Amino acid sequence: MGLSRRAVTAGGVAGVVLLAAVAALVHGRGAPAPVASPSPTASPSATAPTVTATATPYVAARGPQAPAAGAWVGAWVKPAVATDAGRVAAVAAFESQIGRPLNVVNVYHSSDAFPAPADRQFLAEGKTLMISWAGDASAAVNSGRDDALIRSRAQGVKALGVPVLLRWRWEMNRPNLAASVGSPADYVAAWKHVRAIFTQVGATNAGWVWCPLATNFGATNAAAFYPGDDQVDWLCADVYPGPAYNSFSVVSGEFMTWAGDHHKPIVIGEYGAQNLGSATQRAQWLAGATEFAKQQPQIKAMVYFESLVEAGTKSRDYTLVGTGTPLAAFRAMVHDPYFNQPRAP
Repeated sequence: MGLSRRAVTAGGVAGVVLLAAVAALVHGRGAPAPVASPSPTASPSATAPTVTATATPYVAARGPQAPAAGAWVGAWVKPAVATDAGRVAAVAAFESQIGRPLNVVNVYHSSDAFPAPADRQFLAEGKTLMISWAGDASAAVNSGRDDALIRSRAQGVKALGVPVLLRWRWEMNRPNLAASVGSPADYVAAWKHVRAIFTQVGATNAGWVWCPLATNFGATNAAAFYPGDDQVDWLCADVYPGPAYNSFSVVSGEFMTWAGDHHKPIVIGEYGAQNLGSATQRAQWLAGATEFAKQQPQIKAMVYFESLVEAGTKSRDYTLVGTGTPLAAFRAMVHDPYFNQPRAP
């Protein structure tokens, strides 16, 4: 998706009543699916993979360790004002709406310096930070032109002193990014170049997250961009329904089948129910995403995209706040014990 960007207790008896109402609304129904960045739509004929549980934990070589059971809940929350204070306030307001703290906060950075004050504040609140770094074109990275900047960012991440997720150059298989990403070989070389500098600096607290767009995973040859198991700590996919509003399971099916051959934890880096149809349709889609994630032990974090995206004359609205049943469906998820897992020591 495009670039941009407290602890609150649950809502008592009112929250229980709300969750029960949502469960009654969405139980047993099929779900639609999310719309990602401008890109092709997944085929409705795709089928969800069958994934069996495993007793072997999903261990990341670097960065945060996944919860042994269940999954974390996270979000990117677009601020009303794009300042550090605005970003912190936006996350706090969203947490107030859902009635609990987030486990993971996604933050976006491009050419701006990071870690930012807001990033450090999220860490101080006990959250796991996922840094989505757009980086530069693969050709520029491979030329060495950005080495000083990459080293500076690595030193900043190292200085944090805690494990973080680093989602570098996500959605590399998105067609409208082809000119910048280059060929799979170009992208993999750039990934290895940046990761090597982080290693040289000693920023091994960064867990490297490889995150394609799930839509048309096979048709866009996403797997060819995979840098290798020795280069990646967490797998990831961005999952949106597209105009056909395909279910979460259908859109992510090809990716999940591929990921089953790589014994690594998965974070759904972005997902969202776009405001295209009725509130009931959005609530059903979210409930379907929740149920699918609970059936996939490899999925260890679900990070919502709480944002209105405006691009020219078009806009895509994934926001849940103020939506009634869609927000209630999300609240049902975040209060499910499966998604209330402590941060690994």
